[in-house]
Amino acid sequence: MILVTGATGTVGRELMRRLPAGPRVRVWVRDPSKVAGVPAAVERVGGDYGDPQALARAVAGVRTVFLVTTRVGGGDDARFVAAARAAGVRRLVKLSAAAVLDRQADDLITRWQREGEELLRASGMEWTLLRPRAFMSNSLAWAASVRSERTVRALYGRSANACVDPGDVAEVAVRVLTEEGHAGSAYTLTGPQALTAVEQTRQLGQLLGVRLRFEELSRDEARSGLGRRYPARVVEALLESAERQRAGAKAQVDDTVRVLTGRRARPFREWAGNHLDVFTS
Repeated sequence: MILVTGATGTVGRELMRRLPAGPRVRVWVRDPSKVAGVPAAVERVGGDYGDPQALARAVAGVRTVFLVTTRVGGGDDARFVAAARAAGVRRLVKLSAAAVLDRQADDLITRWQREGEELLRASGMEWTLLRPRAFMSNSLAWAASVRSERTVRALYGRSANACVDPGDVAEVAVRVLTEEGHAGSAYTLTGPQALTAVEQTRQLGQLLGVRLRFEELSRDEARSGLGRRYPARVVEALLESAERQRAGAKAQVDDTVRVLTGRRARPFREWAGNHLDVFTS
């Protein structure tokens, strides 16, 4: 049995589309009714990390787990690892972040990811860490302004990030979940090139056949926008992360996607071409 947490999230949705027939699969989400487009044989379990009984139901009989947590500093990793160990789970595959390797990164989010990784290493179970760079799908946040104003707004638009297609992360996850030989490994996952938001805007405009304008946000404007979606302490961590990107900390390209899947990581232009409908309707 493979348990997939975060099955309705950015990587989880892609993962569910790619899991091969054969292994028994269970998904664990807060609201099972939101899990769509998966085979009827997939078992759906609802619950929250803070509910010990729901955790116990989720991990019962499970051999391998794809673990995603999103509540920064909420203790969800510790609760899940304890429940998995008690249930006899053999292997944990955790979605972490590439920033954990940056010695200059000391923001709240990165510290939380490092703590989660340490929990797996000390768990006594087999573990594998997936450390993606920023997702190409983050650019979906631009869709409304692209549709209405033909404008992209972002902070530090000329700073490069080797962002990765979430589908590539999911393909790597499938390999790790269904193959042997990945225990004790940590995989950094990037796209094939580092791009700036200005360059992404140019490529997106070419694909749409329109001229898109890029508008640089000030730090205060970025803080205000992020504050509408995240708690204040997370906002400050994201702004610290943006500063590291401006200093070049996120531009390194890694070949792990090709090594593990047998093909080169997809470029942003290909990802955007597959999602043009979001920017036009």
